[in-house]
Amino acid sequence: MSNPTPNTPVPDSPSGSPMPASPRSGPRSGAPRLAVRKTYKLFIAGAFPRSESGRSYVVNDAKGAFLAYAAHASRKDARDAVTAARKAFAGWAGRAAYNRGQILYRIAEMLEGRRAQFIDELRAAGLAKTAAAGEVEAAIDRWVWYAGWADKLTTVAGSANPISGPFFNVSTPEPTGVVAVIAPDSPLLGLVSVLAPVIVTGNTCVVIASEPAPLPAITLAEVLATSDLPGGVVNILTGHREELAPILASHMDVNALDLAGTPTDQAGPLQEAAAGNLKRVLPPTGDEWTTDPATTRMTAFLETKTVWHPIG
Repeated sequence: MSNPTPNTPVPDSPSGSPMPASPRSGPRSGAPRLAVRKTYKLFIAGAFPRSESGRSYVVNDAKGAFLAYAAHASRKDARDAVTAARKAFAGWAGRAAYNRGQILYRIAEMLEGRRAQFIDELRAAGLAKTAAAGEVEAAIDRWVWYAGWADKLTTVAGSANPISGPFFNVSTPEPTGVVAVIAPDSPLLGLVSVLAPVIVTGNTCVVIASEPAPLPAITLAEVLATSDLPGGVVNILTGHREELAPILASHMDVNALDLAGTPTDQAGPLQEAAAGNLKRVLPPTGDEWTTDPATTRMTAFLETKTVWHPIG
């Protein structure tokens, strides 16, 4: 029997199931083939689950051509992501700051290895080749910059306080807990600018990726999954911000909220929802993240704890 063409059905076996194709079978030379389309999934607890609802949405390039499908996260997916972040918090916050810095440096190495893929994804999002390459390099450099702060921030943000009396008095910054991040639409540099300062300080996070250009965020998730970062430290959701942001803003197990990617006119209701459990809120600051990095994004989600200890 001759090999079937792409439009010829594979004959059934006696049991009624399709016969497996032989190693030599397949489309004839020059015949078109069907592309295997990738569905970019969520990143929760170090794994890549499909959305609990089974929903997905189409991601197009800047010219409107189809690129891929992305998972459309549901309310339950958001709750699962918060649960994963909470479980990972104690272990991540308890690591030595130097070790956290080592892990972030390792992620930067892996980002460098996927440089070409990120450039292709940014070009699909509408950037010219030179601009895309520059943005990828800036994102990697910014990740390295934050990694270098891991074992230095306590010295800068903490202090030994001069007091009257036979006591040592020391103030030291500690991570807040679970941070919900609404990422900017800059799909890589913006994402890195809001994600790295959260985790380098020992917090864990749930990130709502850019809705129109989520592919770099999930590619970054693939880097994180194969690095030394423990599962659950970073959880990335794709879908509609208007649906997911209120869920995270009102979630009672989320300790802080970064509204970097939220339009200013939509920030008010989210801030009101965050007041339910007195979340720390970093309001939208326009394109502030596009400037040179600063320690303000790291200290925004730290709590200063002061210890008294008798001398002698």
